[in-house]
Amino acid sequence: METAQEVVAGIRRRAEEVGVRVWLHAADLDGPRRLDVDGTEPVVAASVFKVPVAVELARQGATGQVDLGERVAVRPGTGTMSPYGLATYRHEVTISWHDLAVLMIGVSDNAATDLVIGRIGLPAVARLLTDLGFSRTAVPYDCEGLFQTMRDDLGVSDPAAFTGLSRDEYLGLRALRPEHTCRTTAEEITRLLGMVWRDEAAPAEACADVRNWLGLQVWPHRLRSGFHEDGIRVSGKTGTLPLVRNEVGVVEYPDGGRYAVGVFTLAHDTRVQAPERDAFLGFAAARAVDWLRG
Repeated sequence: METAQEVVAGIRRRAEEVGVRVWLHAADLDGPRRLDVDGTEPVVAASVFKVPVAVELARQGATGQVDLGERVAVRPGTGTMSPYGLATYRHEVTISWHDLAVLMIGVSDNAATDLVIGRIGLPAVARLLTDLGFSRTAVPYDCEGLFQTMRDDLGVSDPAAFTGLSRDEYLGLRALRPEHTCRTTAEEITRLLGMVWRDEAAPAEACADVRNWLGLQVWPHRLRSGFHEDGIRVSGKTGTLPLVRNEVGVVEYPDGGRYAVGVFTLAHDTRVQAPERDAFLGFAAARAVDWLRG
């Protein structure tokens, strides 16, 4: 069996081959084994920040602060820009807070996310993280606030200006600097997922909702690409910004094994079409989980 150091070295080599820097943490949810690649260093969360948002929404639902069945009317042409979900709708819809969470996690819908945050409040997300002991994870912005920092930093109002920048120009944006944006560490986000799976992050009813939402995530090209055997369940949340490709999740095996894993990457160049970098997240997660399983 490979040592942890050998697995980490292999993950780092593959990261260099595909042109990314990697941060990773993987944990056996029912045992002591861990694998870590700079997992305590702060990283840009991108849409991974929607995981603690989901936990707080579910917690407020379970404690009666929010009725998850309450309907919200959403008119087309309103809300935060997003390549998926409500921002693409042509007609007005009425949707519950629960189903907004399905969109927020399942397709990373930014408009749905900001509606949820408008209901529960960023201060409540901050209190949740503090109460659970996460000192390096923070959600200072909703999606619109994050985009506004990019517009302000570039001095433009057109979202098209977000493309075509040099790598140094991207790295100058607050949205790409952990200390100035939504952030976490690979270790803290996997610890949060472990708490969700063990019903420790919120009431059991709330944790069950979060597990359900993460299980409905649709993207097969990142973490899920590393796990091909029938019966393996991968529940996750992606995060994407210029240069940034992330995914965090829980991998569950038919034999009962449960493993939380977070993989965060920063590209060495500005290419957008780089499927090998998406697949790397699955490769790294699979190597880590294989080692955890012994």
